[in-house]
Amino acid sequence: MTFSFGFDAFLLLMATMATGAFAGFVAGLLGVGGGIVIVPVLYHLLEFVPMDPALRMHVAVGTSLATLIPTSIRSVGSHRKRGAVDDGLLHAWRIPLALGVLAGGALAGIVSRQALVGVFATVALVVSLHMAFGREGWRIGERLPDGLAGRAMAGVIGLLSTLMGIGGGTLGVPLLTLFGYPIHRAVGTGAGLGLIIGIPGTILFAAGGLGAGPALPAWSIGYVNLVGFLAIVPMTIWLAPYGVKAAHALSRAMLRRAFALFLGVTAIKLYADLLGFSVTGG
Repeated sequence: MTFSFGFDAFLLLMATMATGAFAGFVAGLLGVGGGIVIVPVLYHLLEFVPMDPALRMHVAVGTSLATLIPTSIRSVGSHRKRGAVDDGLLHAWRIPLALGVLAGGALAGIVSRQALVGVFATVALVVSLHMAFGREGWRIGERLPDGLAGRAMAGVIGLLSTLMGIGGGTLGVPLLTLFGYPIHRAVGTGAGLGLIIGIPGTILFAAGGLGAGPALPAWSIGYVNLVGFLAIVPMTIWLAPYGVKAAHALSRAMLRRAFALFLGVTAIKLYADLLGFSVTGG
């Protein structure tokens, strides 16, 4: 890990502050977790920071997971005051969700940058299509499945969210609403999923990159960049209320289309990035 603060670290600080500002505004505007914004933006900004290009996605994901911890704590507290957190579901899902996180962390340590980018781009595209063409009244069932099926869903959410560096809201909220959850309760519970994902996910990404040394950006502990973490979190918290204010000037349908467009463009850009590299290259 590198702790000298020179021009490279200053450049990273400026880039991550911009990332946090954008993520906070979009998160407030669209009601999503910041990770779905932080990861692709930080991934592209890291192209201008001296580091091993093969590790750009790993650092973007690891840093995003770290930002989940304080933002999820703040979010869960706010939602719990309104009675919008299903603590029973969080209790039932905590172990399979954590196992999914462990599996995701293990995979992230051995897969290439292209694999991580591919996972993010594919899931972002699926969510984009759901937001663009899905209907709020759509239902798979009236209640979540019990037993193995329900725990398997939690495991998959933990696995994919860890590989993508996102909280539980991006995948959990649409899933919960498809099984009859009111949207506010789904959002509050999704914030709780993010906290369960963020803590072990951050530890795994920090430990997994300890051997990378000078291949990482300045001020990194493994794949978690401290400059990024310290810059993104306050900017996200500061700008989110402004996004919320802007959201009230737009209809819900317009917000869904805006989010779908953002994710769709993000997915296409990431796929284009993948096509610029060989299958086996770093």
